[in-house]
Amino acid sequence: MNEGPNQAEGAVTVRYWASARAAAGTEADVVEVDGATTLAEVVRRVVALHDDEAFTRVVGVCSVLVEDRPAGKGDLTLVPVEPGQTVQLLPPFAGG
Repeated sequence: MNEGPNQAEGAVTVRYWASARAAAGTEADVVEVDGATTLAEVVRRVVALHDDEAFTRVVGVCSVLVEDRPAGKGDLTLVPVEPGQTVQLLPPFAGG
């Protein structure tokens, strides 16, 4: 699944920023999907892919964008993700 930042057909690219990138050890992962899925499933799969407590903690506090739309903090099972889309995990940033 970890194919770097290139977008594959039938896949969702997950990009990591700041401490999420450091915890993942890569700037992005490509998650293969068989059609539309949910944001909850994409997040579950990248957490399982990295299987690291620090990564899991960072993901838990990240803001999430699907394409350029904030996903909010609601029920991620209600947020659709289509093949070809990009999910971005943005940890809280200090300063401003």
